Amino acid sequence: MLAPAATKRRFQLVLIKPSHYDDDGYVIQWWRSSIPSNSLACVYTLAHDAAARQVLGSDVDIDITAIDETNTRIKPRTIIDLLRKHDGFGMVGLVGVQSNQFPRAMDIARPLRQADVPVVIGGFHVSGLLAMLPEMPGDLREALDLGCTLFAGEAEGRIDEILRGAATRTLKPLYNYMNDLPGIEAAPTPFLPRETITRVYDHYGSFDAGRGCPFQCSFCTIINVQGRKSRRRSPDDVEGLIKQHWAQGIRHFFITDDNFARNKDWEPIFDRLIRIRERDKIDIRLIIQVDTACHKIPNFIQKAARAGVHKVFIGLENINPDNLLGAKKRQNKITDYRKMMLAWKHAGVLLYAGYILGFPGDTPQSILQDIEIIKKELPLDILEFFFLTPLPGSEDHKVLWQKGVWMDPDMNKYDLEHVTTGHSRMTKQEWEKVYRQAWSAYYTPEHMLTIVRRAQALGAHGMSRLQSVLCIFSSSMPIEGLHPLQAGCFRLKYRTDRRPGLPIEPAWIFYPKNTLALVWKHIRLAKRWLELSRMRRQARQEQALKPYTDRAIAPVTDDETETLEIFTHNEGARNQVAHIRKVAELTSGKSAAPAPH
Repeated sequence: MLAPAATKRRFQLVLIKPSHYDDDGYVIQWWRSSIPSNSLACVYTLAHDAAARQVLGSDVDIDITAIDETNTRIKPRTIIDLLRKHDGFGMVGLVGVQSNQFPRAMDIARPLRQADVPVVIGGFHVSGLLAMLPEMPGDLREALDLGCTLFAGEAEGRIDEILRGAATRTLKPLYNYMNDLPGIEAAPTPFLPRETITRVYDHYGSFDAGRGCPFQCSFCTIINVQGRKSRRRSPDDVEGLIKQHWAQGIRHFFITDDNFARNKDWEPIFDRLIRIRERDKIDIRLIIQVDTACHKIPNFIQKAARAGVHKVFIGLENINPDNLLGAKKRQNKITDYRKMMLAWKHAGVLLYAGYILGFPGDTPQSILQDIEIIKKELPLDILEFFFLTPLPGSEDHKVLWQKGVWMDPDMNKYDLEHVTTGHSRMTKQEWEKVYRQAWSAYYTPEHMLTIVRRAQALGAHGMSRLQSVLCIFSSSMPIEGLHPLQAGCFRLKYRTDRRPGLPIEPAWIFYPKNTLALVWKHIRLAKRWLELSRMRRQARQEQALKPYTDRAIAPVTDDETETLEIFTHNEGARNQVAHIRKVAELTSGKSAAPAPH
């Protein structure tokens, strides 16, 4: 008689990408969120690979649950019950935790730690603070006092050690790999199961084709967390992950490289994606992030369009060269902006640009004046606004910390909609007011019609896509009070999921109030959608009668540095134009000089 097979132990690994709280203390959560989490995909894949390699032994299986809290409710009691069902054999990983998400991560961790569940916290907040500050700040010490493990750095090559430590209850308080960033060539490629991806609007997957950025922007955390040296995935790996997702019916991807134009393998990756689309008929759509000089790279924009790029985000940041120089964003030249944007527009790509409010030279008046110049002279579709925020992990944060300058102690506010430090030329109230005014100033009905007219005139194929993003970006701040990148489809609020310290509202107040708010919000959204539909019809009819043109979509001319306001509106702009002209003259003179004998 055969002996019964031994029952394997099942290690429970729960991976959570936390959200954060809104101003009323409720978790920001949606039926469908808008931004996929690449951190969650990376860690899930590494864990899946570790499970396949049986890193906990041949007698242990690893069950992996991946949760993005921006679209899935977290119930700590359910997680505790799951681990107790398996005799506490497992752990919770709070992954990709940004600074604004750290308070929420701690609130998730507290009941888990009280139930003796091992908790590991990683992400940009932990990594950035440990990379930049000489001493551990109070919120990280609080996490250690709670019994959490902190993980700084990237998990490639380190996941086995974490899993073994959790399985044997020998996790260290801190794993710090900030001085040893791993290579990602041939590393397992980011992947999430379909049921997780389909909770993201339009079913977007995400992956990083490379990490690191060569520039030195003082407000950026990327360079201090992922380094300035380029580390890349191979074209084979990119093709493999695309086809793996395609088999699940996933065709939209967000490539999370901070600047894909500086990925040294951009061309072989694009060539591979072009072959996938044109030979294998795998019709993928991509969003990428690039810099303002990407059009100078031969064939970059043309190949991007053929590879399936249909949306591109540009770190415009400002049109005042003095502001850009002060933030060490030396790579941005205002003389490049129109050439670069028109190249993308003629390739049929939807243009997003980020614009930072609160550089030292900014005032409410200068900000609103600059927005009007942008509206008239740059062919942007979407402009999104950010406060200049001293994010933990950035040089700006380190400098203010060293000088003892006040910064808001509530990490939940280090998001996209809050002032967290002072400004030399604006009060906090003025800064916050002009931030709200910036959204309404750019997304006026008149300018949205202009954006639609420009797209129609340039023969854009994605007019319905443009209508969708205009609806989201023009409505999110006035309706939800949230930056569009934190928005989603159908807001979810749970009465008891409120930030500790705030009262739980009675059911007879909470449910009627939120039902009425939800109905009113969707009435406003429907009104905006119908308004944009009317604009599309109007632009189409007008284009059939008379082709539309304006200053922004007119071809670049040699004399526009003397006539357009973007080049003449302040001393910094005039100085940059003069400097670039002088460099061009010197360079031209050198090239024309006879070769020395």
